[in-house]
Amino acid sequence: MKPRALDITLPADNLRLANLCGALDENLRQIEAAYDVAIARRGEHFKLRGEPPQMQRAAQALRRFFEQADKPIEVGQIQLGVIEQTNLEQGLQAPAGLLTRRGDLHGRTPRQVEYIRQIQSHDITFGIGPAGTGKTYLAVACAVDAFERQQVERIILTRPAVEAGERLGFLPGDLAQKVDPYLRPLYDALYDIMGYDRVAKLFERQCIEIAPLAFMRGRTLSNAYIILDEAQNATPEQMKMFLTRIGIGSRAVVTGDLTQVDLPRGHQSGLLDAARTLAEVRGIAFTQFLKEDVVRHPLVARIVEAYEKKAQEREE
Repeated sequence: MKPRALDITLPADNLRLANLCGALDENLRQIEAAYDVAIARRGEHFKLRGEPPQMQRAAQALRRFFEQADKPIEVGQIQLGVIEQTNLEQGLQAPAGLLTRRGDLHGRTPRQVEYIRQIQSHDITFGIGPAGTGKTYLAVACAVDAFERQQVERIILTRPAVEAGERLGFLPGDLAQKVDPYLRPLYDALYDIMGYDRVAKLFERQCIEIAPLAFMRGRTLSNAYIILDEAQNATPEQMKMFLTRIGIGSRAVVTGDLTQVDLPRGHQSGLLDAARTLAEVRGIAFTQFLKEDVVRHPLVARIVEAYEKKAQEREE
């Protein structure tokens, strides 16, 4: 059976068409990947092939992006636009943006929206799910929002110093330089949300602190926003130690992906143990992200789905 096709024609505006398609038709490739269709273009005429519902959604996306194409459209705008279209189809309205230098920062999927609401209404929140779902980034954004509103006095970011399946050996430099590779994703999120200069000044004033999880023992953290990232690599003992550091006026967010545990074989993940132990504790919220919440390249969601399918077949 031949693939079903849909023909659409856009206005003959060469500038908008060029901005819509992107360099070497890269934007069209993103739309193809997002909706699982094939797109052939000749001038202002587009032929779509695929399943009828997906072709209709892709056609709507082409028309919408064409209206926005008075200036060049970046690949990232295409990817976020696809997610926002899905939200509109599901009747989801984005909440007000967080108080950061990025005024458009808000949840892009239903579970991201719920995640932000839970963080803002609970003292301890767990975000569990695959890579690319915004667990860490949104947690850092909420921490910055609370700091800017003077709800907390400092931000503390931590994660276990565990290699991802390989040994890095002895790293050169002082303590900060040794742990820097493990904490780099947290730096990246801070720089993107607050800007390099402001982050540097807050580090100097010790309003922002980044440290490996092992250095949290014995501390009581009051009036602080504390984020534990990559929590799947914490042991149950470390998880208990971290959760009992929280003092008066503090909030904590724990993020991790249970499919990417790098602990030695035979060691249980503290994140999995906490999810089972604390599920019924009042005041603690859990958000379980799925592949549909991935906001990276459209192929990331399909990669996650393929690995989930393989793991399910192995269990069966």
